[in-house]
Amino acid sequence: MSESVDRAVNAMKEQIDAPIASYFSSCVHCGICADACLFYTETGDPQYTPIHKLDLMKRVWEREYTFAGRIKKWLGLSRNITENDLTKWETLVYDSCTLCGRCSLYCPVGNDIVTMVRKMREAMAASGHAPEGLQQASKRAIEIGSPMGVTLKTLEAQIKHAEKEAGMEVPLDKQGVDYLMLLSSAEIAQFNEIIPAVTRIFHEAGVSWTLSSEAFEGTNSGIQIGSSDIAAELIQRIVDGAQKLKVKYVISPECGHAYTALRWEGPNLIGKPYPFEVVHIIELLDQLRTQGKLKLEGKDETRQTFHDPCQMVRRGGVMEQPRNLMNMVATDFVEMTEHSLMGWCCGGGGGVSANERAEPLRRKVFSKKREQLEEIGVERIVTACSNCRNMLEEGLEDNNMDEIEVVGLSEWLAEYLVTSSPRAAGDDS
Repeated sequence: MSESVDRAVNAMKEQIDAPIASYFSSCVHCGICADACLFYTETGDPQYTPIHKLDLMKRVWEREYTFAGRIKKWLGLSRNITENDLTKWETLVYDSCTLCGRCSLYCPVGNDIVTMVRKMREAMAASGHAPEGLQQASKRAIEIGSPMGVTLKTLEAQIKHAEKEAGMEVPLDKQGVDYLMLLSSAEIAQFNEIIPAVTRIFHEAGVSWTLSSEAFEGTNSGIQIGSSDIAAELIQRIVDGAQKLKVKYVISPECGHAYTALRWEGPNLIGKPYPFEVVHIIELLDQLRTQGKLKLEGKDETRQTFHDPCQMVRRGGVMEQPRNLMNMVATDFVEMTEHSLMGWCCGGGGGVSANERAEPLRRKVFSKKREQLEEIGVERIVTACSNCRNMLEEGLEDNNMDEIEVVGLSEWLAEYLVTSSPRAAGDDS
């Protein structure tokens, strides 16, 4: 066994805990999970069956932790893991899985397959078998503060643009306000219209908030590559920023894995509870709606739908809020056939979009989303994840469907905001 294989096997052994062992024990080999995965449905290739992507870890579990497996190992009858195995399974767990969690809902015995893939990624990353793109993104996140290399200087430039557009100050590093707003790299670099949009909405709703110069990035590449250490360091950076500003709430941006990392996994990653509450931007906007603080006017007759970001909707439970908000304005809102809990992924989540090697496969499996959109014939897709938005725009262009507009929910709502008298930038009165 080579040193690399030895590291990988030991890393997998460390990840096989009681839940993982019980999942392997209870798997009935039905293969039903295949029909839940767009990488299988759109290619027909059995290697993309979700449970098969875990076969390498299963072999380690059988060899090391089952009676029959130990006997076979002692008799020299079990298959050894090779470098070729690691190369093949690296592509399966990183290139053909978006961690969307649809397979976990399909599993008839309730196995949480996406958690198993996360464990497998932890082992692969620890042994050095992770895609170059994700390795570089994680390195930039630690060293620069953003997986895309977005710096504070970039954010400050976008704040100036936003203040000019919104006609009011975008607060930065204000202590004692209620909310700290996080952004994703894509929201700063590509979809920066979110900044003036939330500035205007929060002003009209009377929300006291700020951005932080030390904790502005919500994206967590540690979750995507499978490194709890990196994920914890990025979460701690946010916690430190929030504590310094003494906020009561931290707002997760329109970014799926930022929400997963911060809302559901953060306290366990850093080993202590937060001194603040976490709320997704769409949850907050819906709260403002129910409190009568989000006032919109006008109706939009465009035929449109909502694309459900997997981490926010299926794995986060924020299902009704975006629909409540859309129905405030949209008169021709139509659902895709499979939506909400059973919605189909954009194909680029879970770090797949940051993995250049996966691009041809990712573009191929967009056929599922294309079919869904062709079926309902919409002119606009609204979503609430900057990565989904990026993937949708790219997929529509590839399929000559770029007449369909893709927008973020927060900025779309801001177009219908009832506004009071505009303020000059920097006016706090």
